[in-house]
Amino acid sequence: MRDQGYTPLTVSQFVAGMSDLEECLPSKPVVITFDDGLDDFYENALPVLNRYRFNATLYITSGFVGRTSKWLAREGEGDRPMLNWEKIREIDNCGIECGAHTLTHPQLDVIRHEDARREISQSKRILDEHLGKPIESFAYPHGYHSADIRQMVIQAGYSSACAVMHAMSSSKDDRYALARIIVKSDTDLQTLDRLLVGKGLRIAPFNEKLSTKVWRLYRRSTTMLKERETFNSAS
Repeated sequence: MRDQGYTPLTVSQFVAGMSDLEECLPSKPVVITFDDGLDDFYENALPVLNRYRFNATLYITSGFVGRTSKWLAREGEGDRPMLNWEKIREIDNCGIECGAHTLTHPQLDVIRHEDARREISQSKRILDEHLGKPIESFAYPHGYHSADIRQMVIQAGYSSACAVMHAMSSSKDDRYALARIIVKSDTDLQTLDRLLVGKGLRIAPFNEKLSTKVWRLYRRSTTMLKERETFNSAS
């Protein structure tokens, strides 16, 4: 990315360039994001970002800071160490934007609204207090969100939020549902190069696929059935 002339931006810098006429996006902007706040960001990613003087945005699951990734237990990765506050403050001082990624990494669109609101607002409050400044950006765990969840993010005081979508964002994208490209562990340099120029990718904003709507309905229906079964068992 450096050799090909990309200019790194944080999510908040990108959003400012989308809406403020006094801010202009560079000809080849790139926004690099990291979700969760795992300790391996400090060990592996931060030194590379510092070496090339690249900005990035790190989304932190604030309820697990200094602990382990308990939400990944089903995948057999629940013992992965998380960043602690000392490292997070050092990361922030390096110019990396720190954003919120809820307290406990739930699928926000299938939990109770009061729980979702707490996950969204409290994660911001905790990061605000520990870093001594307002946190501007949020990322939906797994990319899952809804109109209600989006409104909660706005009400909590964030200026942007990232989804996933595996698509290219644009200056016309929804700042509270920014599209991102998925970079997997087996993504090689050639594939990454194609992704960065948008080959084979949609450009946001775009109409949601029917399959996405059906999947959301299925997930929510399944969650409601499980809650009903739990309630019946308890009563």
